[in-house]
This record gives sequence, structure tokens and C-alpha cells, in this order.
Amino acid sequence: MSSQTKEDSVFKALANHKRRAMLDALKEEPRTTGMLCEAFPEMDRCTVMQHLKVLEEADLIVVRREGRERWNHLNSMPIKAIHDRWISEYAAHAMSILDRLKADLEH
Repeated sequence: MSSQTKEDSVFKALANHKRRAMLDALKEEPRTTGMLCEAFPEMDRCTVMQHLKVLEEADLIVVRREGRERWNHLNSMPIKAIHDRWISEYAAHAMSILDRLKADLEH
């Protein structure tokens, strides 16, 4: 999979507020699929599983099976890659503009 396709799948996964909420829940600790179903009672199990599939395809979660349980673990590396590629570059540019503005105002 190309890096562009990987980024697209991460952005697609993050575009949905329910999936972002699931990632927030997994940030606290790994959870079983059943635990996530309990945490999101407004969704049925099938819908939760569909969201988890999108997150897994984007490599935002890592699934480990223990017996009959499916444990979902957050993998924040794709988000870090998005940050490094998009956010940090733009933030650095914005900071340089603010530094120049501050210098101009001080003179």
C-alpha cells in the first residue's frame, strides 16, 4: 500500500466522530469489542464492528485475540505520521510568520 493510500485510509477513519470517540476510549486502555459495545450503547454490535474494521484497515488499532475475546489496542503511529507530515510543517511555518510579525512590531 502506498503512503498516499495509507494516509487516505487514516483520514477516512478519523473523519467519523464515532470512530474518533472509539480511539479516545482506547487511548485510556485496550478494550474488548464487548466493552466498546457497552461504551457506545447507541450503536448495535454490527455497527461497532464495522467501525472497528475501518480503524483496523487504517492501522489505527491492533487486534489481539485471547480465547473468545477480541482485544482492541490503540496504535497511534499513523496519527503521528499524519502529524509529522501535515501539522508540524504548517505549525512551524505559522510560528515563523508570528516570529517575524513580533520582530516587526518590536521595531
